[in-house]
Amino acid sequence: MSYLNTKANPVIFDIVLFLVRLFIGFAMISHGFPKLQDLINGVEKPFYDFIGLGPKISLILAVFAEFVCSIFIILGLFTRIAAGFLIFTMAVAAFVVHGADAFDKRELSLLYLSIYLIIISFGAGRFSIDGMIEKRRRANDW
Repeated sequence: MSYLNTKANPVIFDIVLFLVRLFIGFAMISHGFPKLQDLINGVEKPFYDFIGLGPKISLILAVFAEFVCSIFIILGLFTRIAAGFLIFTMAVAAFVVHGADAFDKRELSLLYLSIYLIIISFGAGRFSIDGMIEKRRRANDW
């Protein structure tokens, strides 16, 4: 199984990271975009106030994480920082908002959480803006 070894095949590893970033980013945008539309249109929906700042601020923070940070994940820009915000958001969704619910209600947020943990662990990979910045930084350090 040497093809799974990231040192033996770094290009495949980076391609997989790129595809995971694209898929998970667009998938999360599909959750964040309706919240962004509600926020822009001033729709008053009950939203969970998870840190005591009020439901509107909580909605703004959720939109930032689910929409803006997902764009950063797709681009591979500030990837680990964006994944950190998304990890926090998914942890709140899984363990606070749906903490008393059955597993099937928490499952999606836990799946997102696990993928963001992988992204924060490995970074964006070579095919990202972060990768291009790192490559340029290494070229200037020699």
